[in-house]
Amino acid sequence: MKITELQTQEERAELLKETVKPFKERAQEHDENLTFPFENFKELKDIGYPALTLPREYGGGGISLTEMLHLQVIIGKADGSTALSIGWHMGIIKHLGENKSWNEETFQRVAKDVVENGALLNNAASEPATGSPTRGGKPETYAKETENGWIINGRKTFTTLAPILDYFVVSASIDGTDDVGNFLIQRDLTGVSIDETWDSIAMRGTGSHDLVLENVHVEKDALVEYRKPKKEAAGWLLHIPACYLGIALAAQEYANHFARTYSPNSMDKSKTISDFPNVKQKMGEMELSVLEAKHFLFSVARKWDEADDETRQTMGSELGAVKLSVVNKAIHIVDLAMRITGARSLSQANPLQRYYRDVRAGLHNPPMDDMTIMNLASG
Repeated sequence: MKITELQTQEERAELLKETVKPFKERAQEHDENLTFPFENFKELKDIGYPALTLPREYGGGGISLTEMLHLQVIIGKADGSTALSIGWHMGIIKHLGENKSWNEETFQRVAKDVVENGALLNNAASEPATGSPTRGGKPETYAKETENGWIINGRKTFTTLAPILDYFVVSASIDGTDDVGNFLIQRDLTGVSIDETWDSIAMRGTGSHDLVLENVHVEKDALVEYRKPKKEAAGWLLHIPACYLGIALAAQEYANHFARTYSPNSMDKSKTISDFPNVKQKMGEMELSVLEAKHFLFSVARKWDEADDETRQTMGSELGAVKLSVVNKAIHIVDLAMRITGARSLSQANPLQRYYRDVRAGLHNPPMDDMTIMNLASG
């Protein structure tokens, strides 16, 4: 059954919940071995998940941002690395399909590949010298125009999904100008390679290796858009806090189950540590943070879904505030879960230690907390 064929949000959520059940079991193995979960993506492709955010006119599911985030939370609860990885594809495809910022023929070709083959796409924008692209540095990757197209050279870091991407959207400075363009580069082109550099202690299953481009020749129409002087508000980036909320929910579930089933021999056997006031306090604090995070995330997503483009472009600071708030609440929830569970939460066999490492990666996804606070202060 393809998820794009289901009629209701509830049906789609149920199919996804069934699909991601094995992800939870595999997560520890991939984390320990620093391997990429190819099987997770095969199973997401099998149900047609990569096409779900494509507008219906291109053969996709045309779901709202709000629904996309609900589904991303489900994946995040099973495996944070897989959720963050597929979230980039889902959000970018949604954004491109709705905004029609590319040449129509080019986008139709990519969309057809996504629908028929589950093709995956992600931006490749970070570089060693520039850091996060949100900081505004000019790429050292450069594109030189030729008679027949472009020659592109450079190296991109943090290329999430690198082991399995079909398309890279590469930002490059255009030689001889002050312009920066985004170029659509297919994986199978000569000169495209992956340098397996990813050695992070968090989100180890994202395969965020370096993309290396050595004299890569692309056609003229590979230049799909120019970088705009002013960064536009991007609701699709809320896939980031959705992922970390999912991780926090997994930690909360583990800690609550532990508290309600663990009874040390110093206690009455009819009671568990969940009866201790200090443990109850932490369980309540976790639930409060979950409620606050959900309300903030989904209320702003609904506002985005219901807004016209003019209103959306006023929401940049609000979107940044959601990311900052939800990620920091997720970190707090995981910390409380570990306090409830105690020293055993640091065991390598315990998923909480992975949640602890993974959830902190959210601090380094865009937008950064300091930039968000400065934007809020500026009104």
